[in-house]
Amino acid sequence: MKQKIAVLDYGMGNLRSVSKAIEHVAGDAEVRVTDDHEWIRAADRIVFPGQGAARDCMAAIGEHHLNREVRQALQNKPFLGICMGLQVLMEYSEENDGTGLLGIFPGRVQRFASNMPGDSGLPLKIPHMGWSQVTQRQAHPLWNGIQDNTRFYFVHSYHVVPEDPGLIAATTDYGVEFASAIAVGKLFAVQFHPEKSAAAGLQLLKNFVNWKPE
Repeated sequence: MKQKIAVLDYGMGNLRSVSKAIEHVAGDAEVRVTDDHEWIRAADRIVFPGQGAARDCMAAIGEHHLNREVRQALQNKPFLGICMGLQVLMEYSEENDGTGLLGIFPGRVQRFASNMPGDSGLPLKIPHMGWSQVTQRQAHPLWNGIQDNTRFYFVHSYHVVPEDPGLIAATTDYGVEFASAIAVGKLFAVQFHPEKSAAAGLQLLKNFVNWKPE
């Protein structure tokens, strides 16, 4: 039976590039960008992309009535969060003078400090934009075929700070060491953009498509 993969559509995020990248590695799976609740419930896997401001993201999730669908999917099937799809899993973001998030995990989202010195001695630019090393902090099937400290593509000004360090699947150094991936159960979520990360990003997406969590 053909596998169904739902890319959650709440009107924000680079949905087309995400879906096309997944289609590229997913064989004959049906990949659909959708906010249709029935299709999401019937899907075998969920991808939750996103970009933009936290407040706008949470408003859009509410407008599409996806809060419950996200919570149920996290419990029942393999789930990949990308960029804002990672951040909104926390309780609270500093963005927009403070924004409540989905609160799936205890933790916050905080902005990179201004004037962080880089290797050159000059302040690092915010947002963090470009290729940075991702250091794997726990073994996981989604790292299969991806060497430790491989570079992935980032675009963000905020990063997650989970209260439970056991959630952290990878870290990245940009002035400070921050959590660039978390993993628990059927969830894997990343701050970087695998759909923009060339061969390594496609390998991660392929690993997700084939992942069979216990």
